[in-house]
Amino acid sequence: MTTDTPTDVFEEHRPVLMGVAYRMLGRVADAEDVVQEAWLRWSAADHAEVREPRAYLVRITTRLAIDRLRQVKARGEAYVGPWLPEPYVTDFGDTVPDTVERAVLADSVSLAVLVVLESLSPVERAVFVLREAFGYPHADIAAMLDRSEPAVRQLAGRARKHVDEGRPRYEVDPAQRRELTERFLAAAAEGDLAGLMEMLAPDVRLIGDSGGKSKAPLRILETADNVGRFLVAVAGKGIPEMSFRFLELNGGPAVLILSGDMPDSVFQVDVSAGRIRSVYIVRNPDKLRSLASA
Repeated sequence: MTTDTPTDVFEEHRPVLMGVAYRMLGRVADAEDVVQEAWLRWSAADHAEVREPRAYLVRITTRLAIDRLRQVKARGEAYVGPWLPEPYVTDFGDTVPDTVERAVLADSVSLAVLVVLESLSPVERAVFVLREAFGYPHADIAAMLDRSEPAVRQLAGRARKHVDEGRPRYEVDPAQRRELTERFLAAAAEGDLAGLMEMLAPDVRLIGDSGGKSKAPLRILETADNVGRFLVAVAGKGIPEMSFRFLELNGGPAVLILSGDMPDSVFQVDVSAGRIRSVYIVRNPDKLRSLASA
């Protein structure tokens, strides 16, 4: 006989619920709101009638996230400059011991994948997240979404095809990414254009997200020359009381740049064939608040 309280059960599954909500929304605050609403629904439920709490909670969270995503899309909010997901601290620790499962979870929360997921419909995104990130069978997803299993299989196939076509293929060796990130940071901070050019792939892309609330490129920069010169120019201006720390964000190593005690920006790179293929810079202050205590 279990003595777990409803609160104990919910807290046990909170990391999974947050993982589902964030992958659905790409925004930490929205994901936290959805998980909080799921808690309210759970606390009011008849727990004696719930045979599988995890499935019940994931279903509630997924449906709430779909509703939230539909609201965002319906508002058609204009965003200034390129959009990137809000950086999300990922530390699987001992909860995901299997390296294959860890790699799948890290890939499904990567910035590159989340950008592509923005172009899916809310239901397609839900099916992709539940199937690809958390390994739910099609039949279980169908029950969660009140869809037929054949319809879910069709949605899953369409979403997978779209994601495969829309995202570049990168290497996920964390040691190599960390090493290149450290070298990249040092070269950028020193204004070492030659050093940067050695690390940058010829067709590298730099995506900067400021939301119009701080300084960052308002378009995607392409080619090693353009990206390298931009980084050297930025380094020359400096950041007051600058410091930095390494974090695991969105499944990979990243650098949090601080100005005094306040987050200024987040840098992350994607790597292929030993070269940096993408540089992500998040400077929208609204997307950095959750990292103030990271």
